[in-house]
Amino acid sequence: MSAPNLQVLTLLLERAAAERDEAAQALQGALAQANNARHQHEQLTSYRQEFQQRWTNSFTSQAAAMDIVGCYQSFGQRLDQAVHSQHHVSNHADSRLEQARQRLLAAELRVAGIQKLIERRQAEQRQAAQRMEQRHADEFAARVHAQRAHSHLTY
Repeated sequence: MSAPNLQVLTLLLERAAAERDEAAQALQGALAQANNARHQHEQLTSYRQEFQQRWTNSFTSQAAAMDIVGCYQSFGQRLDQAVHSQHHVSNHADSRLEQARQRLLAAELRVAGIQKLIERRQAEQRQAAQRMEQRHADEFAARVHAQRAHSHLTY
């Protein structure tokens, strides 16, 4: 393979490496988002449990007015909706995280493939150069041998 073709492969490798680096950064961002979403979901779930426990204790220890019970139920429903919504956000963030992992893996495989191709092409160039060098050495040796043989005949 000629040097220009190797240069094209080198440029392709640089581009693939840049894409891999971008995919790695995207993975880090997706990981942070997924962790944040999971953390928020855990906090909301914990808060909902504390809220339910607090109000359950409050209702059992004293009589509560119906309007307060209504407020509790309304807030509890909104809190349940928030937990449910955050659960979906967390799942979606996990899905984006997995997609980012897959993109990074594909980019890493592409970089590795291009590197392997470059290594093969370089090995082929070395082998071709060695064969050419050997051919030149053989031709030189044959000429020297022919000259010696010719010089022995002329004496």
